[in-house]
Amino acid sequence: MDIILASTSAYRRQLLGRLQIPFRCLSPGTPEEQLPEEEPAAMAGRLALAKAKAISAQHPSALVIGSDQVAALDGRIMGKPGNHEMARAQLQASSGRTVHFYTGVALSCAARKLQKCHVELFSAHFRELADSSIENYLLREEPYDCAGSFKCEGLGIALFRRLEGNDPTSLEGLPLIALTGLLAEAGVAVLDGAP
Repeated sequence: MDIILASTSAYRRQLLGRLQIPFRCLSPGTPEEQLPEEEPAAMAGRLALAKAKAISAQHPSALVIGSDQVAALDGRIMGKPGNHEMARAQLQASSGRTVHFYTGVALSCAARKLQKCHVELFSAHFRELADSSIENYLLREEPYDCAGSFKCEGLGIALFRRLEGNDPTSLEGLPLIALTGLLAEAGVAVLDGAP
């Protein structure tokens, strides 16, 4: 079966690679703006499905995986910082607080009229962070393309008091536990393939 990841994210490509199934990546080119009054979880699910459907329309027989992550502090969405100053501001705002991450994962196959979506919640409880610690972290890891301004799979793990959720890969950008379940429902059993 042709499996396509509707993403050009190196993080998501590496995560999906852990499942050891053949796949290719295509950019969905989907706008990622928040709709008026849209809640973070709804936005993550909507965008994940929109990405999958965009590629599925171009490759109707393929099984397309879409994903999107939305970070929220006190219900307000925190986007990817894009630069050092914005990342510093995000981490200062997160210091001693909890940021909730909503990671949507979706499957779409136009030929099979298949559309499935799941949103995984994961919470990051931040330590109290000194400005010098924030600055040192940002200079060492430069997480400017990451929602929340950190990479939990790297040095960013030192920013937290506690992580809370069912699927740690959702914090990295693709909830593999949920995805393997969706794939199984679509007829792709990850563990049934030959080694």
